[in-house]
Amino acid sequence: MAKVYAGSRLRRLRAERGLRQAELARLLGISPGYLNQMEHDSRPLTVPVLLRLTETFGVDPEFFSGRDTSRLLADLREGLADEVDGGRITPEDLGELAERLPSVAELVLELGRRNQALANRLAEANAEREGTSDGGPGGGPGGAPDGRPGVLGGRHRPGEAGTPHEQIREFFYRRRNYLHETDLAAEDLAEEIGVRPGEVLTVLTERLARHGVRVATHPGPGRDEQHRYDPAARVLYLSGRLRPGQRAFRMATQLALLEYDVELSALAGEDFVPGSDSWSLARIGIAHYFAAALILPYRRFHATAEELRYDIEQLTGTFGLGFETVCHRLSTLQRPRLRGVPFSFVRVDRAGNMSKRQSASGFHFSHAGGTCPLWNVYEAFAAPGRIHVQIAAMPDGQRYLWIARTVTRHQGGWGDPAKTFAIGLGCEVQHAPRLVYSDGLDLGNASAATPIGMGCRVCERLDCPQRAVPPLGRALTVDEHRGTFVPYPVRED
Repeated sequence: MAKVYAGSRLRRLRAERGLRQAELARLLGISPGYLNQMEHDSRPLTVPVLLRLTETFGVDPEFFSGRDTSRLLADLREGLADEVDGGRITPEDLGELAERLPSVAELVLELGRRNQALANRLAEANAEREGTSDGGPGGGPGGAPDGRPGVLGGRHRPGEAGTPHEQIREFFYRRRNYLHETDLAAEDLAEEIGVRPGEVLTVLTERLARHGVRVATHPGPGRDEQHRYDPAARVLYLSGRLRPGQRAFRMATQLALLEYDVELSALAGEDFVPGSDSWSLARIGIAHYFAAALILPYRRFHATAEELRYDIEQLTGTFGLGFETVCHRLSTLQRPRLRGVPFSFVRVDRAGNMSKRQSASGFHFSHAGGTCPLWNVYEAFAAPGRIHVQIAAMPDGQRYLWIARTVTRHQGGWGDPAKTFAIGLGCEVQHAPRLVYSDGLDLGNASAATPIGMGCRVCERLDCPQRAVPPLGRALTVDEHRGTFVPYPVRED
């Protein structure tokens, strides 16, 4: 077993439990001096101490894994790219900050996001004052007055974590995409009302009726609405274009808002100010989580997934739900003592924009889009409807099994544009044998993995022929007498 130095995580765990060093040392059966050395990384965590920590506090051993910092480090490299380019800080400094002081690193990122949000507001105010808020010479919304982008270290980052929607993604990421109490409540309700495949719509209709709510499709929502709830008339209107699984999900969401309103507000209030946009979005996100957990109850869905070796197409047929819904539910199976495969889930469009990204593993996503073109989620668009399988290796050496497939949604009538996304589901290669998609793959051969990164600007693979922009923090070799297959050759240190 490799030595594990996790002093910062150990200190954070102790602080969260409100324990002094002497109290924690007594619980672990070690001396306070020994604990102090481990907290300051003078000594590694031993296996007996690690086991006692997991038993005492109910945390997963991965909580103390060094790989937990990979995503934080990637965010630092992305958020402080210009500072690295300018030589004010080195990648090694960022690595030490993420490893030794993760709380400080997260604060640095948060301050940068606030700076960006303030810059964007200032730009919008200047544009309105100058009468150029329509994107004229003074710059578009979110741009600086001189037309330059808003800045986090001088750069604009679409979907930065300062926006409400990005804050919701972070809300679920911090909880490893699993809400324990919400999941238990949804499963209890599913048992109470008798949710079974083929009977979901019936039992949901009956349960809504107990609240005086009627489900109708006419005179229903407008053309651009999937559903609309009229609280005065107690009518839930559903679009006639929704498939049965989509109808069930909308009905289950409304049921969550009716039966668990107080609990939704309390959970959202853990991170957000009640009444704020982020708080309202969090309530919706938690209600969506409840809905999925209600129509796909944890223990039954987990047992079926394990039995079918996570064959997604068989799961969609068994439960009568869509590919995306099943994949998203698979990414939430992290109940203590009954864990499924820890998946990362992503939904992207043809342009590389990520509209959904959640992770129960340590996989790190780019905030700015522009993720690696060698990732098989983009290959999925070349063969729509087919499942693509890939063993991918990140620059830190961690390998993942990724499966990807497109889903297409039509609004209905002739000439209406369709929406096509690629859905990706990935897990660390150590879990791959539990998946049917690993059959026939050489999981032990690291050289067979496709090398990918989280975006060309922050990727550390200097010899990648697919690179689209120069790597940050590295000086380029410019030689008019020499050409290379690597688009941006760098100088040797």
